[in-house]
Amino acid sequence: MKLLVVEDHPIVISGCRALFSDDDNVTMIEVRTASEARTAMREHLPDVTVVDINLPDGSGLELTREFVGDNPDARVIVFSMSDTPMIAVQAIECGAKSYVSKNGNPFDLRDAVYAVDRGEPWMADDLIQEIALLRAKAPGTSALLSDREHQVLRMLTRGRSMAEIASDIAVSYKTVAGDCAMLRHKLNARTSSEMIRIAVELKLV
Repeated sequence: MKLLVVEDHPIVISGCRALFSDDDNVTMIEVRTASEARTAMREHLPDVTVVDINLPDGSGLELTREFVGDNPDARVIVFSMSDTPMIAVQAIECGAKSYVSKNGNPFDLRDAVYAVDRGEPWMADDLIQEIALLRAKAPGTSALLSDREHQVLRMLTRGRSMAEIASDIAVSYKTVAGDCAMLRHKLNARTSSEMIRIAVELKLV
């Protein structure tokens, strides 16, 4: 099996190597950016591709959508720090065969890679249950955001600062800052600009 891993964190790459170090049938190809991944996909034609959701030069979700659009048989696993079900749902909607959280069991990724290589979808049982509960409560991926989080997110995308938002909705700056911190956590974003980009991709605003 040729396994392409698109990941920019050296520690995570090292962990991936360790997961497959005892399997001589797995050849691991490592790249750090979306641009390098496109080249590797053409040159190596991997059997399975693992894509980190946050890459230095773009979105892993968009890259997944691109790969599956070019080749509907592409077997892509989205790998993320987030265990938020709405991100997992979006990954599957982009064409991923699996979604694996870096916060889960270290062997989840190994199990997912082997399953996807066999042509089987894979997802952790607890995440499957959370997605089922989410879909039962409300359709769409936005159900996990509170009304005020939606409001703050919309205002951020329109270019309003946290201080301006606090004034507009008559709450303290500290409250808005807390909402933004929670939004970044829920959307698995490192920065506010990345949070806005992900929100647009997920059609939350």
